Amino acid sequence: MDLLSAESSNPSYKIESTLMTQTTTSSSSSSPISSASNNTPNRYENQKRRDWNTFCQYLRSQKPPLPLQLCSGGHVLEFLHYLDQFGKTKVHNPTCPYFGIPNPPTPCPCSLRQAWGSLDALIGRLRAAYEENGGQRETNPFAAPDVRVYLRDVRDFQSKARGVSYQKKRKRPKPNNKG
Repeated sequence: MDLLSAESSNPSYKIESTLMTQTTTSSSSSSPISSASNNTPNRYENQKRRDWNTFCQYLRSQKPPLPLQLCSGGHVLEFLHYLDQFGKTKVHNPTCPYFGIPNPPTPCPCSLRQAWGSLDALIGRLRAAYEENGGQRETNPFAAPDVRVYLRDVRDFQSKARGVSYQKKRKRPKPNNKG
């Protein structure tokens, strides 16, 4: 999912990384804790920027290139299908003898796909990045109903295919320690 070429070809990324380098080196006399927390983006922000650059590069690579303003939930679904080729999760077909078995004893020819958790996290980051880059919440293609339905279907199918249940963990009420 990580396309390093998108980072290196993005002029705003080059400016941003140059500014961060200059800022952190010039503020080395101050407290290292405060300068690190104020100037460097955290892991989530870095991943969100990489994901956004990847999605924008995907739109530019379409024939003809697709402007972000015309992007819809259908285009997001096409992007998710495109990402499946880079997946590392074995998802068994219903005809596979290992369908529903969590740890099959031998290899099978079923395809590798993106895991549901990875797709869910990706959509969350892209949803936030869309709005941070000037998109309106009402027109956010990553929040489209068909994208939510697709993610739910992927979760359900993968849980059946791998024999793993994705149930929400129930929050336990905190015990009252009033005494």
